[in-house]
Amino acid sequence: MNIEHLQLTNYRNYESLTLNFSPKINVFIGENAQGKTNVMESIYVLAMAKSHRTSNDKELIRWEAEYGKIEGVVHKRYGEVPMELTISKKGKKGKINHLEQSKLSEYVGQMNVVMFAPEDLNVVKGSPQIRRRFIDMEIGQISPVYLHDLLTFQKILRQRNLYLKQNQGRTTLMNDVMLDVYTEQYIQAAIKIIRKRYEFMDLLQAWAEPIHKGISQGKEQLVIKYATISGMERDWSVQEMATYLEQKLMDTRKREIDRGVTLVGPHRDDLQFFVNNYDVQVYGSQGQQRTTALSLKLAEIELIKQETREAPILLLDDVLSELDDTRQSHLLNTIQGEVQTFVTTTSVDGIHHETIKNAKMFHVKQGTIEQ
Repeated sequence: MNIEHLQLTNYRNYESLTLNFSPKINVFIGENAQGKTNVMESIYVLAMAKSHRTSNDKELIRWEAEYGKIEGVVHKRYGEVPMELTISKKGKKGKINHLEQSKLSEYVGQMNVVMFAPEDLNVVKGSPQIRRRFIDMEIGQISPVYLHDLLTFQKILRQRNLYLKQNQGRTTLMNDVMLDVYTEQYIQAAIKIIRKRYEFMDLLQAWAEPIHKGISQGKEQLVIKYATISGMERDWSVQEMATYLEQKLMDTRKREIDRGVTLVGPHRDDLQFFVNNYDVQVYGSQGQQRTTALSLKLAEIELIKQETREAPILLLDDVLSELDDTRQSHLLNTIQGEVQTFVTTTSVDGIHHETIKNAKMFHVKQGTIEQ
């Protein structure tokens, strides 16, 4: 899979921009705050219908413009796919093959991307929220059904939380029929998310472990664990999980009523990373944390290839300078010749690799790009 052509209209600092790419390596060189990352972000947004940098879509629209638009032509194994995403104050609209998609969940997944930026190092050492977002974004690319189920879960969670908030502190809520109805809906939606995450974690572990062992030259073994509701086992049936979650919610009902919020479920889950049986988040060195983050990203590439039978597009936003020579070489050797890659950097002087030497170069300065 590769993106051949990109056109931006009123996107960030670009009023109008048209670019044609190499199917292999594309490098954007320029000082900071010149517009390199905006191009990288636009490719990500075209694929995912959301930014990795902001949750406020209005920031993506050029100053004082009514709308922003990203258009691209993606080459897949079965042919050419034109894609278009329009962002306005009313929302977002996506088109595939010039046909508007009724839901964004039907739009996402046509173009697969893996983004690796300095903030992705926080997947290992950052907050659980960052790791949940990582899980949801990656599963969503290979499973449109998951995106639909996630939106359903989030809607039910909001409704249940609103009801708890409106009745906060009321003792009569302990045996409330309406709360029971919300809870039953919540359990059914939550179990779908938990089971799909367990499944994804197994696949991620299978790919990440040997990659991590390769980068560490056989010295380290990586184990990834999905930390969901305490005491729940991954091999339980749907009914066993539902019964267990129901009991957990009953046990915490008084606390939920007191606090006015749902305290148990997928919205509080986390990932744990262990290297040689030590928790990397707590005891790992910065080098081990970076190796773990890199292993996850390279595993994503392999996982997407396995599930979709196409290599995803790799976006390396100012990340090569964050990696030492060993990790940098491992990354570039992995992608060489097979994965269309976009790199942003202030300079290629410190990158000694044939892959970069053969790349198509784009020079970025004050919102203009020269090829």
